[in-house]
Amino acid sequence: MLLFTGKGGVGKSTVAAGTAALAAAGGQRTLVLSTDAAHSLADAFGCAPGFIGAEPTEVADRLFVQQVDAQLRFEQSWADIQRYLLSILDVAGLDPVAAEELTVIPGAEEVLALLELRLQALSGAWDVIVVDCAPTAETLRLLALPEALGWYMHRVLPVERRVIKALRPVLSRAAGVPMPGDTVFDALERLHAELEEVRALLSGPDASVRIVLTPENVVLAEARRAYTTLSLFGYRVDGVVANRIFPAEGADDWRAGWVMAQDEVLERVAESFAGLPIRRSAYRPREPVGVEALTALAREVYDEDDPLAAAKGRGPFRISSGEHGAVLRLSLPLVSRAEVDLARNGDDLVVTVGSYRRLITLPSGLARYRIAGARVEQGELQVRFVEDPVDETGR
Repeated sequence: MLLFTGKGGVGKSTVAAGTAALAAAGGQRTLVLSTDAAHSLADAFGCAPGFIGAEPTEVADRLFVQQVDAQLRFEQSWADIQRYLLSILDVAGLDPVAAEELTVIPGAEEVLALLELRLQALSGAWDVIVVDCAPTAETLRLLALPEALGWYMHRVLPVERRVIKALRPVLSRAAGVPMPGDTVFDALERLHAELEEVRALLSGPDASVRIVLTPENVVLAEARRAYTTLSLFGYRVDGVVANRIFPAEGADDWRAGWVMAQDEVLERVAESFAGLPIRRSAYRPREPVGVEALTALAREVYDEDDPLAAAKGRGPFRISSGEHGAVLRLSLPLVSRAEVDLARNGDDLVVTVGSYRRLITLPSGLARYRIAGARVEQGELQVRFVEDPVDETGR
C-alpha cells in the first residue's frame, strides 16, 4: 500500500494516479482510491462524470479506480450512533433536518475512506493499493485518529459503559434525555476495532507514505513537519517527489529566475530528507490527463527505479533489549531535543512534538521499569528504561 500526501495543490493526485498506472502497466492488479473529499482522481484519468462510482471501476488493463460512497459507508458504520444523537436532539426540539446535519461527524468522508481501504486490503483482490490522501493537515489528523480513539476505548469507555448501565433509569428521568444503550457502545467498539486494523495495516511493513511537494519554501516547511509527524505516529515515509520543476534548458529571464529559486529550495529538500530517495518531475506544457499521460509522467519520476520497491530501514518504532533494561527508539526526523516533550503517565509514554501528541502504551515488559534517561540523536528519540520498578505513581 502506497499513500501519497502533500500540501494542497502540489499535484499529489496526479503523482498517485501516475504511480498506480505504472504499477498496472507492469502487470500488477492495482486499485487507486482517494481519502480526499474532493475526489479528483476521475478528473486525472479523464473519465466522464459518473463513470467511476462506489465500487472499483476498471479504467485500463489491471487498473481500477474507486471513489468511496461516503453515504453508504456512513450508514453502515455510524447509523447506531447517529440514531442516538438524533434522539437527544429531538428531545431538545431541534428541527429534524438540522439535527441530521449536526450528527455527521467532521471529516466523516475521510474516515470512511479508511474503512473502505481496510475492506479492500483484506479482500486479497489487489497486488497494489495506491491511496490519494487529503492535504497534509487532514491526513495527519486522520492517521492519528485510530490511536487517539484507542486510548478512549481502553480507558474511558469501559467505565462509562458500566456507570450508565447501572444508573440509566435514574439518569434518564433526571436529565430528561435518553442514555446510550448497548448498541451505541457496540458501534463505537466496532468502529474502533476497524480503525485499529487500518492503523496496523498502514504502519506495517507492506505500507509506506510518499510526500509530494513543489520547490517552494512554504511547501517545504509543511513537508518537513509532515515527515516528523508521520514518523511520530509510526508511519514509514519511503520517499519524496519534487513536482513541477522548471526545466533550465532554453529559459528566458523570467523562467531563469524561477529555475534559480527552485534550485535553492531543492538543495534544502535534499538536506531535509537525507537518506530518502528524492524523485523529480518537470513542469509540463500541459496537464497530464488520462492513463497514457499519467504513465509517462510516472516513468519520468521513477526512471529506472521500481515504483513498488519495498521501503528500506527498520521502521520508525522499535525496542531493543539489553542486559539491564531496554531502549525504546522512535524516529523523529528534523527536530531537536528542545522541540520534544516527554512524560510518563502510568503505562503510557506521552510524546509531544509541536501540536501533535502520541500516547504510546508501553509493552508489559517495559511498563514495570522506570525511565532512566532520554535524548534525541540523529533524528531519533531514544528512551532508556532500567530494571528498577516504578513506584505507585508511575514515576
